[in-house]
Amino acid sequence: MASNVPVNHLPIQLRADPARVVLRPFVPADEPLPPGSTDLTRAQCLADRVLALTEAELAEELARVIASLSDRHRGIEEVLLRRFHEVNGMMIAARAVSSEQAHLIGAYFCEEYSFEAAALFNPSIVAHPDQSGVAAGAVRFILSLRGVGEGHVSSISFRTGIFSPDGTVVLDPASPQAISPRIEMIPDGEPDDSGVRLFCEQSRSLSEIVIFPITYRQRHGIEDLRLARFVDDDGHATYLGTYTAFSGEEIREELLRTTDFATFELNALRGPAAVNKGMALFPRRIDGQYAMLGRLDHENIWLLKSTDLYHWDTGIKILSPRWVWEFVQLGNCGCPIEIEEGWLVLIHGVGPVRNYCIGACLLDKADPSKVLGRLATPLLRPGLVERDGYVPNVIYSCGALLSGRTLILPYGIADSFATMATVSVDALLAAMT
Repeated sequence: MASNVPVNHLPIQLRADPARVVLRPFVPADEPLPPGSTDLTRAQCLADRVLALTEAELAEELARVIASLSDRHRGIEEVLLRRFHEVNGMMIAARAVSSEQAHLIGAYFCEEYSFEAAALFNPSIVAHPDQSGVAAGAVRFILSLRGVGEGHVSSISFRTGIFSPDGTVVLDPASPQAISPRIEMIPDGEPDDSGVRLFCEQSRSLSEIVIFPITYRQRHGIEDLRLARFVDDDGHATYLGTYTAFSGEEIREELLRTTDFATFELNALRGPAAVNKGMALFPRRIDGQYAMLGRLDHENIWLLKSTDLYHWDTGIKILSPRWVWEFVQLGNCGCPIEIEEGWLVLIHGVGPVRNYCIGACLLDKADPSKVLGRLATPLLRPGLVERDGYVPNVIYSCGALLSGRTLILPYGIADSFATMATVSVDALLAAMT
């Protein structure tokens, strides 16, 4: 049975849209070179072919490329030229390169990627840094979503909206375009472990920003961003989000950092605790230390503390499977939320037939290792309407937002689409044992 906590399901569905595409870097696969060109890289061979085109052939193909992309991407010529300069270090041009040649070479090293062609799910939510013009009692929010495209590769995208005191949510329409960010690598001295800085100043709305895999360690997906508005001891606020980077062979936790949702830094977390999924940061320090919830053993929820935001060792186990709907494993459903009574934490439990349900617990505010209360039955569980999709019987969230004493809870269904609900915090606490 589900808990007796009333849940207000909102008439919102966020579904995948294959027409939403972003231009991302493309590098030809390592394949045998044609006879006679064994001393050249594939990038050089490709550039040489473009440089060998006649002026008429060059003009015709460049015009076709720009025409095909201009209705789906803004500033396409700037993007193509920027991409040429990014790959030019891989090539040595035999002669001077004209502007037209540079643009066309850049086009050969780009690809359109439909970042949510297959699914759009596992949302997280935080208050927008700009609350100007919002009615009293309302809150403007940022929703992050996990989009899945070709090759089951996950990216992060964003939507915005407003929650009103009457309990309604209005989402801003998604832009038909997505921008290509300027990419800057952040070396850290270890092979294949560079961080990334993304500049998205061209975006006109947050829905135009897509954070797709860039580094080797991310190349098969950036999954399940858990956002928090982190306020440091001096009152300075930063938006931080943990996510899972998947290389195809290994996973690890990484951290997104931004203050304005226009420039982002993505860096690896270190230490034994950072090799498991599902880490969620507390939104402030506790006793002078950063605090995190994690699942070190793939079964229980652990409390971790560190003086270094980017290094996490071990911790203490605070929650273990207890009821039938969570016998397989427990994990968090986003960052802890501070309320008067303590830290409210949404959790997921995995039960029979790999059903994922959402529950909740309350941790002591001064000592989060102490569990003050916990739902014995799920707050949300897959129903007849919500069970079907890419991964059946899964309800999952990466974070909720508090507005007064109302919890705004976005969640994914069957790894396919996302919806939203609201829950009274008072009713939720009253149902805990």
